[in-house]
Amino acid sequence: MKSASDQPAGTFAGHPRGLAYLAGTELWERFSFYGMQALLTLYMVKQLLLPEFAQHVWGLAALRSAAEGLFGPMGDVGFASVVGGLYSGFVYFTPFFGGLIADQFLGAKRTVTIGVLLMSAGHLAMTFDQLFVIALVLLILGSGFLKGNISSQVGTLYPQGDASMRDRGFAIFSTGINIGAATGPLVTGAVAAIWGWHAGFAVAAGLMLVALATYLAGQKHLPETPPRRHADYQHPPLSKADTKVVFVLIAVILLTMPAEITYPMVWTIGPVWVDQYVDLGLVPATWFGSMDSIGSIIAAPLLVMLWAAQARKRREPDSIGKIAIGTGLVGIAALGLAAGSMLFPGKDAVPLLWAIGCYFVMGTGWMYYWPTTLSLVSRVAPPAVVATMVGGAFISPFIAHLAAGAIGVSYERMSPQAFWAMDGAIGLAGAVLLFALRPFLNRGISARSGS
Repeated sequence: MKSASDQPAGTFAGHPRGLAYLAGTELWERFSFYGMQALLTLYMVKQLLLPEFAQHVWGLAALRSAAEGLFGPMGDVGFASVVGGLYSGFVYFTPFFGGLIADQFLGAKRTVTIGVLLMSAGHLAMTFDQLFVIALVLLILGSGFLKGNISSQVGTLYPQGDASMRDRGFAIFSTGINIGAATGPLVTGAVAAIWGWHAGFAVAAGLMLVALATYLAGQKHLPETPPRRHADYQHPPLSKADTKVVFVLIAVILLTMPAEITYPMVWTIGPVWVDQYVDLGLVPATWFGSMDSIGSIIAAPLLVMLWAAQARKRREPDSIGKIAIGTGLVGIAALGLAAGSMLFPGKDAVPLLWAIGCYFVMGTGWMYYWPTTLSLVSRVAPPAVVATMVGGAFISPFIAHLAAGAIGVSYERMSPQAFWAMDGAIGLAGAVLLFALRPFLNRGISARSGS
């Protein structure tokens, strides 16, 4: 098996060249994913759930019946929130199993390729009303094969002990994610506004094939990650110390849940709130699916420079500190939305720049906590279970997004300021908990972190 020192020659912004191909793959994959997600809630509320359309969608009536059995009767916005929560939740549940498949059977490269193909089929199926539920299932399965495994490959590009360089590498990788996440809703939203919802979904399908081409083009720049059953796979079984590290990492992953409950509200409830209360002018509400990602893109180079400068002065926050700071910023951004609703009550009253600013802070918080979480797990996890553990990191957003979908039902029953204040309080409580547990968690991971 190749190590970081065996990488092919060549660099990308001072990092291994393979990072450019992995970031490019995620750029196009996230373009399609967020481009579709930006349309999802409004598409359901404004077309799919109308009686003349809903009656033709395979499996939709059963899904709604099950949702109302759990949460009680709900309007179309509430049901769309539940579906959005289920979808985004299971998108983050299946990567754990994708990591197991890569570690045990197929290796990361084959698993990622299968994932891209499944996601392409899912986006294509979204262009037909009848296949809506089937499309979501294909997208969930495809994301499971792709997400954790492509992130774990970023970790293989760096020496085990270089925590700061790896954090910056994951920040660059996540910038690719956010460029795709920012441009996807802009393009699919514009296409949907001109040619209809299904044209927007078709754009997402085409860009998944671009993601596949990018990934295949970069194969020679990526290290081999053979499955555990491969004859040359030499990783020893987990020791007691390894097992302890795994449990500490699981605790860190679970502690990202408050941020992952607070943040996805801007994707599910956010478009509805923006459409109702923000003074948009000529800006489509769907474009707000890009605003948090644009905030992340702006923040990324600033954070990379800040962390590098802090590292030179030995003042860079440790990984747990960065995760806590990001969780706090996400909570503050949600409180900003609550303040906007309180200060500017009424339809179309919240200033556009106020809402954009809150979304930008949300994106900055994400850049602090999520790339750092993936970097930490890839660096500290025992080599035999790296892909499984990175895939397991997505269990946090799985649980959290399901919770967010259920909490989103309350939007129709609360004032906007009360709803966003509740959302922000969840994020701030998570930040307090992370700061309080920071010394204990750092002791648990220090044996393998190289710091």
